[in-house]
Amino acid sequence: MRFLIVADIDDLHWRGGAGEADAVLSCGDVADAVLLEAAEAFGCSRILAAKGNHDVFAPFPPPIVDVHLNPQTVNGLTIGGFNGCWQYKPRGHYLYYQEEVEHSLAALPRVDIFLAHNSPRGVHDREDEVHVGFDAFNTYMARVRPRILLHGHQHQAIETRVGETRVIGVRGHALIAVDA
Repeated sequence: MRFLIVADIDDLHWRGGAGEADAVLSCGDVADAVLLEAAEAFGCSRILAAKGNHDVFAPFPPPIVDVHLNPQTVNGLTIGGFNGCWQYKPRGHYLYYQEEVEHSLAALPRVDIFLAHNSPRGVHDREDEVHVGFDAFNTYMARVRPRILLHGHQHQAIETRVGETRVIGVRGHALIAVDA
């Protein structure tokens, strides 16, 4: 399967060209209109998304499906995820304390692809107080061993292996292939 991954796009229109993909996966901080335009440009009827810390506090419009603690199946692959980033400021949308995330993920079953805005703690962290990952993502990866963890937020296109999991940071967009 081919997935178009999008994250942290400031533009209000899709400017990433056209192609073919089985689904669009959003790691957050992408306008809903951009997701819809990207899906059209890549011939995708499925759009699965996690919200970022700069996304509006409103449900996604159809056909975008929110995967926050809500696993979905696409051609035999289970995709689930988590919105937002850590509570680095007093107010805002989709901001969580480390303990909240640990509690929330305790019951999340195994997914093949974990779709998130933030990274795991210590993986792709930046040297500031904003772009720091969640400890709970490391606990989740150790417990269920997802094949891939996709994230945005750190504004880096980077890949690291953590145990059996490929951790892929996306900025803008990327295409990945995953065997079903």
